[in-house]
Amino acid sequence: MIAFEEAISLVLDTCKGFGVEQVPLKESFGRVLAEDIFADRDFPPFHRATKDGIAINYDAITKSLEEFRIIDIAAAGSPQKELLDFSCCIEIMTGAVLPLSADTVIMYEHLKIKGEDAVVQKPVKKGQNIHRKGSDEPKGTTVLKVGKKITAAEIGVLASVGKSEVLVKKNPKVCLVSTGDELVDVIETPMAHQIRKSNVHTIEATLLREGIRSESVHIKDDKEITKSKLIQLLNNFDVLLLSGGVSKGKYDYLPEVLEDIGVEKVFHKVKQRPGKPFWFGQHKEKEVTVFAFPGNPASTFANYHVYFIPWLNKCLGLSTIEFTVILEEAFENSTDLTRFIRAKARIVAGKLKCNLILGNGSGDLTSLSKANGFVLLKSNKEYKSGAIVPFIATRSIL
Repeated sequence: MIAFEEAISLVLDTCKGFGVEQVPLKESFGRVLAEDIFADRDFPPFHRATKDGIAINYDAITKSLEEFRIIDIAAAGSPQKELLDFSCCIEIMTGAVLPLSADTVIMYEHLKIKGEDAVVQKPVKKGQNIHRKGSDEPKGTTVLKVGKKITAAEIGVLASVGKSEVLVKKNPKVCLVSTGDELVDVIETPMAHQIRKSNVHTIEATLLREGIRSESVHIKDDKEITKSKLIQLLNNFDVLLLSGGVSKGKYDYLPEVLEDIGVEKVFHKVKQRPGKPFWFGQHKEKEVTVFAFPGNPASTFANYHVYFIPWLNKCLGLSTIEFTVILEEAFENSTDLTRFIRAKARIVAGKLKCNLILGNGSGDLTSLSKANGFVLLKSNKEYKSGAIVPFIATRSIL
């Protein structure tokens, strides 16, 4: 059995990329850029009005002219107009191209419109209410860099530069494997000795949050069936996330079977709670990474966030966000195990504080819905109220 610190280090040492691929813009959300993105034109591409009002030449104001004849209107999307007579003005809408020879926009709120004339009623500053050409990004500037995760904001930038197809890093092909004769499908009514599958659905949902669509299979407690099915999966996936079958029970075949089919064990069992029987290995020839988590819901959920998410992020060139929180109650970890304890973190007066949710053991599924993460508590250590500890977020803390 190894320490948690060694286990996470060994997991991260196996990280590798999965290549790149072109995807349509609409399918790029949540993916990681594999190319630098450049401005294909100035941003904005022209001097544009930021207010509805009139466009004038400021020199007219300096000559004490405060009333302008309206001679035209510039709408957003229309070609550029030209202001030839500086005693006149052109009405202009937000987003429209600033007329040639105009250099200032006065918004309607600072005007009084009398028929075809606009009377200025507030002081005017030269160049006001204009978004200057190229002031955001000049043509050729790198607007997004390799390794950037694509969110809604990046989608807008990509659309603005005409990227209908985007080069992104490939996500791993992931298969979720549940094991055990006691598990039945969600639509089934369990018998007294059975329970419905939950782990695969929980992890499937968390993978979707990472932009990964996974597949799932269930394997009964039969050694030969387990071996045959896992051999098939090794030929079709980059990652196997298994739940159950790694403890000391007579039907916990996975450690033996995985090594029989060429998956090299990196470690089995970690000094941690929950998830002490965690098994981790790789099939080096087929380049498949195997995370075999204990089957209890809290064990699977904690290990997924503690190990798999940092591993995935490193494979994709992303950093894993690290939080610390302030404990609002004392806790003594008198064991020789690293503890991952369910917790509810929240912002209080600008500080991130948390309360522990002790639950009813690693099989307590419902307590996971009350938490938004796990606090990491070191072995044989007493924590006082107010102690600052690492926090592994499983969802938004807001």
